[in-house]
Amino acid sequence: MDVTGKKATVRKAALARRKAAFDLDGGGASGLLSSVLAGYRGVPLAGYMPIRSEIDPLPAMAEAAAHGSVCVPVIEVQGAPLRFSRWEPDGPMRAGPFGASVPLVDDFFDPEIVIVPLVAFTRAGARLGYGGGFYDRTLAQLRARRATLAIGFAYGVQCFDALPLEVTDEPLDLIVTERDVIEVRGGAAPRP
Repeated sequence: MDVTGKKATVRKAALARRKAAFDLDGGGASGLLSSVLAGYRGVPLAGYMPIRSEIDPLPAMAEAAAHGSVCVPVIEVQGAPLRFSRWEPDGPMRAGPFGASVPLVDDFFDPEIVIVPLVAFTRAGARLGYGGGFYDRTLAQLRARRATLAIGFAYGVQCFDALPLEVTDEPLDLIVTERDVIEVRGGAAPRP
């Protein structure tokens, strides 16, 4: 089986795990994320608008917005890196691609910290997303400009011992779950 097929198999299992955790989530899953972000007050931050069964970063994003700029991803062109538009808690939003809301008025800027949604991860910092490559392209572009911290945010059950990787897969620097903060040694996942 090729890497794409392996990713599809893992993605299916990981989404089932995530859905089960989501169904049991009574709220408060972003508490540790808020604690981590408190150490970066005022640093431009990108979060995300949760879709489907993604763990919800909005409480942590709202807290961070009280101390600095927060933005969310906007897909402008399929196959291109994401852009990030300023987000305010309870600010006006509009429908965006893939069911994620985006700010009504675009006010783009580059974040220095990106909270990354994911389907699966490893403790070594590997990440599996939905397969569109948006975050891989975006992180590569941002990291080419300046140091950019990628924080994966997920339920602990989304952790796998290993994931199929490609050379274009960008690693996470830190992973936060509802109960753990996982520091990636060396700041990068192993490359294939």
